[in-house]
Amino acid sequence: MRVTLQEEMDTLQASLLEEGDLVLRAVRGSINALRENDPELADEVISFDDDVDARYLALEQGIESLLARQTPVAVDLRFVLAVLHSNLHLERMADLCVTISKLTKLAHGLPPDQTLIEGFDEMASRAEEMIRVALDSFVQRDVEGAESLVELDELIDRTNRRVASYILDLGGDPEKREWGLRMLLISRCLERIGDHAVDIGEQTAYLVTGEFREFTDASHPERLET
Repeated sequence: MRVTLQEEMDTLQASLLEEGDLVLRAVRGSINALRENDPELADEVISFDDDVDARYLALEQGIESLLARQTPVAVDLRFVLAVLHSNLHLERMADLCVTISKLTKLAHGLPPDQTLIEGFDEMASRAEEMIRVALDSFVQRDVEGAESLVELDELIDRTNRRVASYILDLGGDPEKREWGLRMLLISRCLERIGDHAVDIGEQTAYLVTGEFREFTDASHPERLET
């Protein structure tokens, strides 16, 4: 029976990694659509979310099936719960990519700003790196690697603040201001993707140590200042 449980857990982990690959494709696709100002590519990202949702539901059903037939305890139970939460964080990342693509479509025809596009490319690249680090740390049960996500997330946060400041300085041009406001929402979406990667890192720490803790203390924001 232990072999069967281990096999099922291995399947869950493999499915989580496959979902992660789909989310990475969604992140890159959404930013490519934005950079190229391509509404058709944005539509592809929006449609692609169905694939992520299907993987999310299949993984959730696999977890339910395992819990119904097996009796995981201790680290095995923590693993199943960590996969459950990480599955949700990945699905939400994909939803944020859909939002980026919808905003890209709404902004189609408005004059873009190369400075902002470069900032979003930077944020997206860091977000992709964070997703990879989060999932690699989960597979390797690497708490130190998971904790490194905090520093990577701060790099995204810095760019997000820089983008917001730049948008506020766009001036009185109505078209630029409208485009900028939509881009502000996109910046926020990319920042949230980084936050979800950190959340997966926290699940890794929980899996290894048996104690859940947040890597950053949101109740004391002054500790996060650079």
